Amino acid sequence: MGQFVNLTSSDGVVVPAWVAQPDVAPCGAVVVLQEIFGVNSHIRAVADRFAARGYLAVAPATFHRVQPDVELGYTGDDMQAGMGLKAAVEALPAPGVMPDIQAAIDYAAAQSGRKVGIVGFCWGGLLTWRAACTLTGLSAAVPYYGGGMTSADEAARVPKVPVLAHFGQRDHYIPVDSVQAFARAHPEVEVHLYEADHGFNCDQRGSYDEASAMLARDRTLAFFDKHLMA
Repeated sequence: MGQFVNLTSSDGVVVPAWVAQPDVAPCGAVVVLQEIFGVNSHIRAVADRFAARGYLAVAPATFHRVQPDVELGYTGDDMQAGMGLKAAVEALPAPGVMPDIQAAIDYAAAQSGRKVGIVGFCWGGLLTWRAACTLTGLSAAVPYYGGGMTSADEAARVPKVPVLAHFGQRDHYIPVDSVQAFARAHPEVEVHLYEADHGFNCDQRGSYDEASAMLARDRTLAFFDKHLMA
């Protein structure tokens, strides 16, 4: 259903992205932002599932500026490698990889001719929040357990589009009290907590929780249907 294409960022950097096309005319478009494991089989599957729902899905390789062709699994060694790559990207001079995400948004809009949403997981959840607050061309954003987005600096940002945020009650990376503080600071954001761990949406991880993943999926699809298909 999908294939890799090359996107060109505003500074001329060429970034690959997995693009999944629906079988019918798109009802909207969704940019899918990776975890710290690259545009791996899980992220490609997420994009393909959005395409099966009628959305054009674009998943840019947000590690590309520091290392191309990253595709990690979920072992301890993969986790360490992914954390190192994330740290390298976060250390890039501003605006970092945000132009690459903007290029994906622009591509999704041009190819679909419809409204564009964005969804991201783990580090991609944090980037989704930043995109909702700083980039253009979006109509909705859905961060999943965005590591760091409940910190004071990130919570100080103001989203420009409707946001739906998913978090796990048992997430040892994101304290529940920080999620509750984020929700109080952003009453305009729809925040949901699930009886689950970090990474509960990924069926390739030991922390996968099917019930939470399906409920979050249904809420996400309803949110995108509301804001992208109107």
